[in-house]
Amino acid sequence: MRSATITRKTAETDISVTVNLDGTGIYDNATGVGFFDHMLDQLSRHALIDMTVRCTGDLHIDDHHSVEDTGIALGQAIAQAMGDKRGIRRYGECHLPMDDAQVRAALDLSGRPYLVWNVAFPTGKIGSFDTELVREFFQALATHGGITLHIDQLHGFNSHHIAEAAFKAVARALRDALEVDPRKADAIPSTKGAL
Repeated sequence: MRSATITRKTAETDISVTVNLDGTGIYDNATGVGFFDHMLDQLSRHALIDMTVRCTGDLHIDDHHSVEDTGIALGQAIAQAMGDKRGIRRYGECHLPMDDAQVRAALDLSGRPYLVWNVAFPTGKIGSFDTELVREFFQALATHGGITLHIDQLHGFNSHHIAEAAFKAVARALRDALEVDPRKADAIPSTKGAL
């Protein structure tokens, strides 16, 4: 079973993340940031990654450290759970519509972290959540998961819908990329022989 647990403790946050890449999308996420928990639930459910996240952070300052550090720990957990990446499809993409919003995500589990972010939120907040933190999360996830990740907003005027479409699009792309290819289940998906 491809699973991992990462713990991360700093002066700003205390985080534990457990993932099972071969799950069914069971989630139990509690970061103290309501909207972010909702997005993590979507990521888990639509990627079919079982995920448990616990974060105690300096929310008296703001949500930034909790969101970014959760992205770091989640990226590390996914990378560890993949192991040598033998048999994975490696690439994934999704065009995800959600009401007015459509977001495209494309990714490569290459080990080479890179984020391309073409998303513009019409509001600075979703409830009390700073919309700029969506990018911070995906930057941390890509960097620490070794993921080349492109996220492009094609349409959208509702910030909640845009953010949720981004999380769901990445989730569906992850699901495809992490699946074992039955035609090459014993091989590293690279001509280099390593990822």
